[in-house]
Amino acid sequence: MERNENVEIISSVSIETEEDTVVKQNLWCRIRALFEQGLSKSAIARELEIDLKTVRKWLRQTWEPQKRDRKWALDAYESFLRARAPEVGYNAAVLYRELEPRGYKGSYPALVKYIRPWRAEAREQNVATPRFETEPGLQAQVDWGSTKVWVDAGRLTVHLFVMVLGYSRRIFAKGYLNERMSSLLDGHAAAFTHFGGRTEKILYDNPRTIVQEKDEASGQVVWNRVFKDRMDFYGVEIKLCRYYRAQTKGKVESGVKYVKRNALAGRRFRDLNHLNEWLMEWSQTVADERLHGTTHERPSERFRRAEAAALIPVDLRPAPERERLEHRIVPRDTYVVVETNRYPAPVEWVGQQVEVRLLADQIMITNGSGEPLNYSRLKGKFLTASWSGAPRSWPGQKSGLTMGPPRLDPAYPMAAGEVEIRPLAAYEALIEEAPL
Repeated sequence: MERNENVEIISSVSIETEEDTVVKQNLWCRIRALFEQGLSKSAIARELEIDLKTVRKWLRQTWEPQKRDRKWALDAYESFLRARAPEVGYNAAVLYRELEPRGYKGSYPALVKYIRPWRAEAREQNVATPRFETEPGLQAQVDWGSTKVWVDAGRLTVHLFVMVLGYSRRIFAKGYLNERMSSLLDGHAAAFTHFGGRTEKILYDNPRTIVQEKDEASGQVVWNRVFKDRMDFYGVEIKLCRYYRAQTKGKVESGVKYVKRNALAGRRFRDLNHLNEWLMEWSQTVADERLHGTTHERPSERFRRAEAAALIPVDLRPAPERERLEHRIVPRDTYVVVETNRYPAPVEWVGQQVEVRLLADQIMITNGSGEPLNYSRLKGKFLTASWSGAPRSWPGQKSGLTMGPPRLDPAYPMAAGEVEIRPLAAYEALIEEAPL
């Protein structure tokens, strides 16, 4: 029994030592990368929030890749893994799924441990990223960042949309309550208005609001259709970072940190609008007027001198309204309620689920068979669309007759669903007439 316990203790210690080694190697890689990008040792210490002595220590040392002496069951699959791992970004879940049909009976954690040194070596090779400078008006970079800020009397998580112009380093930032598509599109529109135009290209990470699928090997991308349509409307060329290479958009990565640590640190706001008012003021009076550490110029001066004229004006017409797809159950009065307005449907559809497609000026309703019903999108609230299709049967229709859909009593307009909204005077009259 004692011998088994000793074996377990030794095994545990060796695992901890190996994990600790990987952590140290990652730290060494990050320090070397920042140092080769031109940051001073003090700046690296502040960036990574570590002691200056630690930075000096790791810069004096070189890293020797780990060597594996023990035999692994995965050694039989090493040639496959060596070829396949870089193609999938050293994703152990993908490799494990592809190994099972090849007869691998081992565990997933064993695979993770097996490829860990390869992943570390790949990161070490990729950390030395040359700084990529762009011509005026050529590229901007976009990213999200989230942080907690004091709003009113409590802490609120705010999602920061940040766009940085690649040449001048001017920053635009706006806070939202989420990172949904509506926030992403609004952030672009607000940034273009702030800068007075757009760049030819914009560089992004690979979020689901932009990319649905991406094959890194072939370069084929399945775009989020709503986002792609909007960028096509603006004429922007979308550029994506390689997976596990977020440092290629280092300008906006640094910009997000700058907004958090400089603009928002220690400040309190009444509400989200107050926060965004401050971000606008801060960007113009602080961020644009600082002496940038890389360009050694003020972003505002660099922008006025070269980039302002290079930006492409955005069409003044408003961006097309987003297409939405919703579902409804047709109620017994046959009117489908959309945005508090009512659109008639055939009586045969009562009780069925229908698909409602909201376009900029049109409403399309279909039950999945036949031609959809087309209506002009009503502007306003509590309105009823007129029936313009062929005569059909409606509730209450007498046999052998055709007539349009029932009209609402103007004294009792309908709101959402089948709930009637009556004036308070009607209820007061009923109370007065009720016997005591």
